[in-house]
Amino acid sequence: MTQKKKVALVVGAQGVIGRNLVNHLTELGDWEIIGLSRRGGETRGQVRHVAVDLLDAGDSAAKLGGLADVTHIFYAAYQERPTWAELVPPNMAMLENVVDAVEPAAKGLEHISLMQGYKVYGAHLGPFKTPARESDPAHMPPEFNVDQQEFLERRQRGSSWTWSAIRPSVVCGFALGNPMNLAMVIAVYGAISKVLGLPLRFPGKPGAYDKLLEMTDAGLLAKATVWAATDERCANQAFNINNGDLFRWNEMWPKIAEFFDLEVATPLPMSLDVVMADKEPLWNSMIEKYDLAPHAYKDVSSWGFGDFVFSWDYDMFADGSKARRFGFHEYVDTEKMFLDILADFRRDRIIP
Repeated sequence: MTQKKKVALVVGAQGVIGRNLVNHLTELGDWEIIGLSRRGGETRGQVRHVAVDLLDAGDSAAKLGGLADVTHIFYAAYQERPTWAELVPPNMAMLENVVDAVEPAAKGLEHISLMQGYKVYGAHLGPFKTPARESDPAHMPPEFNVDQQEFLERRQRGSSWTWSAIRPSVVCGFALGNPMNLAMVIAVYGAISKVLGLPLRFPGKPGAYDKLLEMTDAGLLAKATVWAATDERCANQAFNINNGDLFRWNEMWPKIAEFFDLEVATPLPMSLDVVMADKEPLWNSMIEKYDLAPHAYKDVSSWGFGDFVFSWDYDMFADGSKARRFGFHEYVDTEKMFLDILADFRRDRIIP
């Protein structure tokens, strides 16, 4: 028997989640991959990229309406906005425009995978029930993650395709120009501290240094996402996906400082978005002095997101056992994840 062709449409292919998902699908070898992003990308091998403005229904229809071979949509696009309410319209519009354009054309569509996060549980609002579970009740809107899932649930009724909702913690991996990249925040903050001859100070809220939290490795997330999209047991289900261990910054921070050969000083609450705002000339001088890859400061800066994560003066973790019960058993050591990513940044000349 001939194996049925699998064609993945990765929406948000240049972000930290989408980029790792494309890499994983490529490694699997039995997928054709179409990557969507605003800026597109270089087509090579079984991966081709499409530049599209997903906020524009007309552009989406024109660029995506002919993708008749798509079997799986992996949705990982995101638009940043200043307030929780303002996040809803653009992030809903992008998902709706993708589904409206592709679903009628792709007669063999099998699955739509939706990337979410712990905002579903209200984790961004303040102390919430931990460990969070997929069965926990919703919180007061606005919340675009919930709206997106409800849209897929409505759209799926009477259809042959299924959906899954993937809920990672903070996702760590490599991507430039990404508004939510904690690993890059730590890498650049540590490198600049080193150049300035400063110890590595935890910059977050005082109570955040000793709270329990977890991370999600981007490679692990890619594996879990494809698993949930292709295992029929996972049809129309949501899954928390995390590394499988917990940590506190007061234990992790000295390990990160050791990577940079820095001392650790007493934490000092400070907004990175403020104190790092004037560091572009220093960054440019570092590129020249240390022969770094010529990445613009804005492309390696996610200071607002760093402030957000380092402000969590409450526990931040979810129960990942549902995925294990359904058959996904991989895990990642978070300390090793951080150190490996930092080493990758150094190898690729992102930081000295």
